Amino acid sequence: MNKIIKLEETALFALGVYLFSLLSFEWWWFLVLILGPDVSMLGYILGSKSGAFFYNVFHHKGIAVLFYILGSYFKIEDLQLAGIILFSHSAMDRIFGYGLKYEKGFKYTH
Repeated sequence: MNKIIKLEETALFALGVYLFSLLSFEWWWFLVLILGPDVSMLGYILGSKSGAFFYNVFHHKGIAVLFYILGSYFKIEDLQLAGIILFSHSAMDRIFGYGLKYEKGFKYTH
């Protein structure tokens, strides 16, 4: 099952790369921003509960898709970019075995 999940997440990451290719941004933007959502780990400074909350918000694919849809609807390419980066980053994390976090601590993942 683990291999199937990793293959699925790889396909979703590829989808994110494809959607990025439809935008007018240079490719280096993708490379620079792809690790940006990990800034949310700073929430752990406030404790495990806050850290898990901030981490999960920045790694939730539903929120990423919402950003992308809103950006598409309102023709705001920066918002589309934010959605693509959040989505692609979340898929990349899950390829490497990192999922959403439990409130017990950073190393407790789904």
